[in-house]
Amino acid sequence: MGDYDPERVKQLKRPQGLPFSIGKIGHVVLNVQDVERSARFYTEVLGFQISDVYPEEMVAGGMVFLRCNADHHGIALVGSAGAPADNIELNHLAFEVASLDEVFRARDHLCRHGVKIDFEGRRRAGCQLAVEFRDPDNHRLEIYWGIDQIGSDGYVRPPAEWKGARNLEDAVTDPVRGQDTSLRDQSLRGR
Repeated sequence: MGDYDPERVKQLKRPQGLPFSIGKIGHVVLNVQDVERSARFYTEVLGFQISDVYPEEMVAGGMVFLRCNADHHGIALVGSAGAPADNIELNHLAFEVASLDEVFRARDHLCRHGVKIDFEGRRRAGCQLAVEFRDPDNHRLEIYWGIDQIGSDGYVRPPAEWKGARNLEDAVTDPVRGQDTSLRDQSLRGR
């Protein structure tokens, strides 16, 4: 291992002037052996509600999106694990920021620090605008804004309204219904 010094680590602080502020851990995506068995556990044992389901044609092994609050999903399950987890990996961790401008600033900040961006734009279910990247240990991370909220009526945006976008600029130009993709700082749009 490395030269780990707990006292040195305790001294680490958020740098002054960081251009974004992570608001919460947004959702966790877990690889599981049997997506139906795991969905049953998360719904029937832990009380999560299912928001959306991808068939195997969309994601190998299938995928289930579950929520515990108004966010479209707090946990998603992907039926791709060939064996029980060794508790050393998960698909990705997502971190919510308070504005779309912060997603753009986060992308630019990551690029300035030499972090390779794996994806930016908008995926499908949840419709959040995001930048995805990896930490030094190759863990997949996401910074996002604008995830669909599910109210007390349980309404979930139907798949026909999902719009993928392969970069943030396209996601802003072609928003999903009801999503305000106005940037406060228009200079963030050009890269």
